[in-house]
Amino acid sequence: MQRYSILWADDEIDLLKPHILFLEQRGYDITPVNNGSDAVELCEAKHFDVVFLDEHMPGLSGLEALSQIKASKPNVPVVMITKNEEEHIMEEAIGSKIADYLIKPLNPSQILLSVKKILDNKRLVIEKTNLSYQQEFRKISMELLDDMNHEAWAEIYKKLVHWELQLDQDDNRDMAEVLESQKTEANAGFARFVIKNYEKWLNDPNADKPLLSHQLMKRKVFPEIGKGKPVFVILIDNLRFDQWKMIEPVVAEYFTITSETTYYSILPTTTAYSRNAIFSGMLPADMAKSHPEIWVGEDEEEGKNNFEDEFLEKQLRKNNLNIRHSYHKIKNLEEGKALADSVNNLFQNDLNVIVYNFVDMLSHARTDMAMIRELAPDESAYRSITKSWFVHSPLLDIMKKIAEKPARLVITTDHGTIRVKRPFRIVGDRSVNSNLRYKQGKNLGFEGDRIMHAAKPERLYLPKVNVSTSYVFAIEDQFFAYPNNYNYYVNFYKDTFQHGGVSMEEMIIPIIFLNSKNAAG
Repeated sequence: MQRYSILWADDEIDLLKPHILFLEQRGYDITPVNNGSDAVELCEAKHFDVVFLDEHMPGLSGLEALSQIKASKPNVPVVMITKNEEEHIMEEAIGSKIADYLIKPLNPSQILLSVKKILDNKRLVIEKTNLSYQQEFRKISMELLDDMNHEAWAEIYKKLVHWELQLDQDDNRDMAEVLESQKTEANAGFARFVIKNYEKWLNDPNADKPLLSHQLMKRKVFPEIGKGKPVFVILIDNLRFDQWKMIEPVVAEYFTITSETTYYSILPTTTAYSRNAIFSGMLPADMAKSHPEIWVGEDEEEGKNNFEDEFLEKQLRKNNLNIRHSYHKIKNLEEGKALADSVNNLFQNDLNVIVYNFVDMLSHARTDMAMIRELAPDESAYRSITKSWFVHSPLLDIMKKIAEKPARLVITTDHGTIRVKRPFRIVGDRSVNSNLRYKQGKNLGFEGDRIMHAAKPERLYLPKVNVSTSYVFAIEDQFFAYPNNYNYYVNFYKDTFQHGGVSMEEMIIPIIFLNSKNAAG
């Protein structure tokens, strides 16, 4: 067991010998001094794991010693000990970033608790987290053997995300590998579940089915309109559930979360299909058939999401919602700042939709930019970058402005992403789309059944460019690779974040309802 060194400064240090002996018997090395000056001098000369400082010492006081110690060793934990309970002394000590504050008379258990909280906290938390996850691991493993429905799969995914974040927080590498293995197993089961049920969700009115992209506005957003507060829908594209959990504490400073749930993205889990489905209230084949003038197919060069505002307008009219509304798509920093400056003008509307594209830019940049590849080598770093961006983004400024007045806020996304690891060989002609997680075309060539194959796209309400068009979707953590330049292709795209296919990360996505804290009721 590691031995820790403690410096204890108190002008009555001789009276504290029983406490010092108590700590030494439990494996701590104590260096006692009877004044603040010696404490400062010793701290500069050698390393201590923690410093105990009596606040009231003759000569250099505890607060003065604290200031000098922190100037030379800003990261050393300091525990302030005092007989004085005056509030201004407590505030000054806390403002100087002390690790703990103890009031005399001391008792041994009180001191030991403080030491353990500071020095053994990480070890104790890791041990507790390990034990808790081991218990949960067995429960999740048993659940994965059951015939689960869409709600159970969403709960499994949320549990796995919870443990990912817990193990991240503790830098718990060994258990993180176990969790990653369990998540891989879960994704394999989820893919089988989707392959078995997805067609029924779209065609059988009596099937047990999740809320899907094309139902989101009608079922979840439109009922919020007309309740006396403007409704803001912020769609952050590519926002996975774990990324939402990373930014949630920041959002919760300004909003009260009234509901946190998930829905399922349609296939393919890409912006062109899922986000257009959200704003049109229709599945892709129906969009192509009913609105050919604004539906952009795979065989066309034009951007696939240039008409979301028109799709939203048509869906509002279809649902007899003659309301004041706005639509903004933020594609860069300047557009975000401009909207933050003008967001107060939107409170006169019943509905305001804001699409924020940053996470999409980040996930694509993950494959294109060496810097991002360095910054986000794994899931944990990817989550961390998302939070760092959010905290410094115009999007948070926009939310703060919304929070200043009574408003209803909905935060959601169109699909998530998965870090791909395993290539799957596929052959297609030049007309096949470039997405790494799904392919659409004729005469697609592949071997094996470790994919989802839609030989009849019409059953999945997917448009057909020609009679022999089919779709294939990558499952789990696979990505499609062509035999030509195979090794280069694999090395370039392995460990990048992609979307379009079948995985919990791509399909089970957040929808959060919040009230600004200034809202009454």
